Amino acid sequence: MALLGGFRPSGTILASAWLMSFFTNMAKAQTVPTGCGEGLDPIYYYLCDLSAAWGIVLQAITSAGIVSSFILTIVLVASAPFIQDKRKKSMLGTQVFFLLGTLGLFCLVFDMVVRKDFSTCASRRFLFGVLFAICFSCLWVHAGNLNYLVRKNTGPSGWWIFAIAVALSLVEVIINTEWLIITVVRTASTLSQPCLIANEDFVMALIYVMFLILAGFVTAWPALCGRYGHWKKHAVFILLTLFLSACIWIVWIVMYVYGNVRVGNPLYWDDPTLAIALVSNAWAFVFFYIIPEISQLTKPSLEQSFEEEVYPTRGVGYETILKEQTSQSMYVENKAFSMDEPQSAKRPVSPYSGYNGQIRSSVYQPTEMALMNKNPTDFQYDVIIPRATANSHPAASGNSTLRAEDAYAAQNQHSTNNGQANSSPYSQW
Repeated sequence: MALLGGFRPSGTILASAWLMSFFTNMAKAQTVPTGCGEGLDPIYYYLCDLSAAWGIVLQAITSAGIVSSFILTIVLVASAPFIQDKRKKSMLGTQVFFLLGTLGLFCLVFDMVVRKDFSTCASRRFLFGVLFAICFSCLWVHAGNLNYLVRKNTGPSGWWIFAIAVALSLVEVIINTEWLIITVVRTASTLSQPCLIANEDFVMALIYVMFLILAGFVTAWPALCGRYGHWKKHAVFILLTLFLSACIWIVWIVMYVYGNVRVGNPLYWDDPTLAIALVSNAWAFVFFYIIPEISQLTKPSLEQSFEEEVYPTRGVGYETILKEQTSQSMYVENKAFSMDEPQSAKRPVSPYSGYNGQIRSSVYQPTEMALMNKNPTDFQYDVIIPRATANSHPAASGNSTLRAEDAYAAQNQHSTNNGQANSSPYSQW
């Protein structure tokens, strides 16, 4: 009995352990949400949980944003050889840096959908402010560059603009690094709750990002007043983007600090609030800044379009010189050929009609029959029938062929001389 009594506690312990493991496995099998596999880690349940639809919807919108940002980055880099204006080309590196920050914001949404653990909490604290600082720093330096362009039509070098944007972003990197170290050390004793950080502390760590939003908004306003007005539309893009970003930040901060406690469980509502803020602000960057800027990159500036319209009318160019030389050479050749011909050949006279450019009714021109009916003794046969005679005109000295107009002119001259020497046969009438 003693031996049997000695084995009873161990059997009870084994049975209780088996029952606990069985019920634990049953509970795990029952808590797996619909749409997720049984072997999936519970921290990824929001990625596939059909009951928590906000995670699936955000994933779809975020995936479209990632693809769009990647395509726009390729388009922006590929358009570099086609940018004619050097002042727009100087902003290319800063805009690519801005697009990389926007792509990081879309990717960070998945970190917000996943449940909290030590790695996700650390990445949220660090990357949220850094990625937004990259985007708002690029907008601020672009606004500062526009203030130079609208007044002087020239701006700083592209390398200086990019270096200033990186330097402004590094300030937030330093701030978030120090804040992350402090919070990790402070919560090291509570390993069961690695994300035990007040929402107010998270918002206070983003004060520098809020300063960048305000600074960019204030800097972009003077860019609307300047001598060179074709740069003002870029300032409008920045102002509209920063205004929407400020509105989004005001809404999510109020919801994150005050609204979540009243709406529901703050541990659940923290994730959708930050994720929606990331998605909405990233899409605002794409629609109101990136796409309009890319559409303006390859367009020529106002000075270049003016030069293209004015200079061709001045006759400066290789083709124009060739045309002038061709016309001059043709004129010289025509003039050389015209020197061998009499000046009468320049008139539009047909050798068959005998038309000399005068109206027929104004000049008396007797026909051949009228001349033959007159006194044939008064005329010589060489008057009636034209003979080949030497032309005394110097311009026709090189011609060996008698022209009809020359014969007709000699005939008129001979008849005029005879009319002066002898009286007209019609005078007796």
